[in-house]
Amino acid sequence: MTARRSARAIKPDDYPIELSAPDITRHRAGNTRVDYVWSFNSGQPGPHAMIVGIVHGNELCGALALDFLLRERVRPTRGKLTLAFANVAAFRRFDPARPTASRFVEEDFNRVWSPTVLSGARDSVELRRARLLREFVEAADVLLDLHSMQHVSAPLALAGLHPKGRALAFGVGVPEVVVVDAGHANGTRMRDFGDFGDPRSDKASLLVECGQHWAGTSAERATEVALRFLNHVDMLDPALAAAHLPAAAPPPQRIVEVTEAVTIESEDFRFAQDYRGMEVVPRAGTVVAHDSGRAVATPYDDCVLIMPSRRLGRGQTAVRLGRYLPDDAAQ
Repeated sequence: MTARRSARAIKPDDYPIELSAPDITRHRAGNTRVDYVWSFNSGQPGPHAMIVGIVHGNELCGALALDFLLRERVRPTRGKLTLAFANVAAFRRFDPARPTASRFVEEDFNRVWSPTVLSGARDSVELRRARLLREFVEAADVLLDLHSMQHVSAPLALAGLHPKGRALAFGVGVPEVVVVDAGHANGTRMRDFGDFGDPRSDKASLLVECGQHWAGTSAERATEVALRFLNHVDMLDPALAAAHLPAAAPPPQRIVEVTEAVTIESEDFRFAQDYRGMEVVPRAGTVVAHDSGRAVATPYDDCVLIMPSRRLGRGQTAVRLGRYLPDDAAQ
């Protein structure tokens, strides 16, 4: 690899496709009046938990985790559980020969989650689906959104800015790295929508990046995260937990605080090296990218590069810059 190789030059076949997209048509009917959305009420007091998969159509692990929960007939022991396949239209377009092409149909499903956008006049395939799912997202007390990443990198829990998101990440217990971040300049994520993004509300959400898009381990991790999430909110049958969750405790978690999201300003953005994610750059002032005439440099020593993107268009997030917090910050 040359030092000047950009993420745009990385080909999809740099990563083998180890997963097969599940046939989710068996789950289409749902039981909520909205296709591909299932809700199960235990009849016992408790929270309304929601697990969402395939917000992006090429991220197979969430579909596989939801398929597992539905095939195994996982039901909440208290409260209510909603399972939702999100961007089904994009998922239907997944083609192993062009695996990056089905991220969305018309626009990013995970950038439309603001009341202004959802209630506005704009229209797209993704917005129509988001408007159908809005009532379920608003009704949930606790939400898990399952994703995967472009590059092979350590799985990440994106916990948002507020202590409640961090507490949920620690309660779930995996993955090891918890990212405290504000999201993206070009739109609101589902995990930040409404009460989830309001520090005055007890409602909490978590977005988990389970690994590289098509790695077999991403599906294993998504299923484990979903089960640990349900176990944390005391909704998982203990027999299922014993059968499917590792007996050993997961490793201690660490927090990375994002201080800056680098938003692309031109059509001539290039990374200085072939970054794949979670690299720690030792020295402040190190140039990590060029955005036309602007040099993007690390603002402090030991800067962590979080999820560098291969989608290098103007207005997109190229990379997030962060730093590890002391271990006692996770207590």
